[in-house]
Amino acid sequence: DMVAVLGETTGCLALPNLRDKMKHHPEGYRILQERPRIRLSTLDMARLRGLPDGSLGREYVRFLEDNKVSPDTRMPPKFVDDEELAYVIQRYREVHDLMHTLLGMPTNMLGEVVVKWFEAVQTGLPMCVLGAAFGPVRLSARKLQVLATELVPWAIRSGRNASCILNVYYEQRWEQSVESLREEIGIFPPPAVRV
Repeated sequence: DMVAVLGETTGCLALPNLRDKMKHHPEGYRILQERPRIRLSTLDMARLRGLPDGSLGREYVRFLEDNKVSPDTRMPPKFVDDEELAYVIQRYREVHDLMHTLLGMPTNMLGEVVVKWFEAVQTGLPMCVLGAAFGPVRLSARKLQVLATELVPWAIRSGRNASCILNVYYEQRWEQSVESLREEIGIFPPPAVRV
């Protein structure tokens, strides 16, 4: 909860920038207009489970089940007064698990730090930068080495190369393969290291 509050209270520069990126992109603009939500009440989990292996929908459900997480744990914004900016931070929160899926990262500390590096580059949100910078303090020396030499450089390259992650209408792409969506967005294939 405190991380979510930090994201809202420190995002005063990043959130308008993200909103503007969405407004100037056809798919992002549609998302802003329609304001879809990623919640258990909006997801047809049985349908997503039935999609082919490798599809975004099937791999997203697999990620949720393997890591015992739910999209419903994302709290609604409380400290963003502008309705449109509140939606932008909500959308960012709700696509976080999709970032894990696209980046191929688990929810352990190492995986979370890698996702935060990617999100920091993508969003400019101070809480992502702080998570990326201070998340590694509890990692072992071996994990720090893998993080510094392989995972962080890949996350930064992918974050810089990728188009804005908020401009993807994920709910309309469940059938698309993770591989082709990565390629379309500009996310490089994950390094072949055990995370």
